[in-house]
Amino acid sequence: MLLRRLSRIEGQVRGIARMIEREDYCVDILQQTAALRAAVDALSILVLEDHVRGCVRTAAEMGDADTYAEEVLDVVRRTLGRPIRGGSRA
Repeated sequence: MLLRRLSRIEGQVRGIARMIEREDYCVDILQQTAALRAAVDALSILVLEDHVRGCVRTAAEMGDADTYAEEVLDVVRRTLGRPIRGGSRA
């Protein structure tokens, strides 16, 4: 499933490159880059969900959930362009 999505994303990138080569209308290119960003975000969510359902769940069962939870929160904060809290890391 992830590889299929990545293939579609690759196709979108190639399509945008062709649009730029043809000097298509800028607004059309921007719309396609917004669609590309949404596709990458959707892929990121799927990877994050897999991480939480697998690694974090296993860590919780082993008593090490805090470390993995902080890691996930840091990644989400960076992805959203939010600063990492100063007090959350040692």
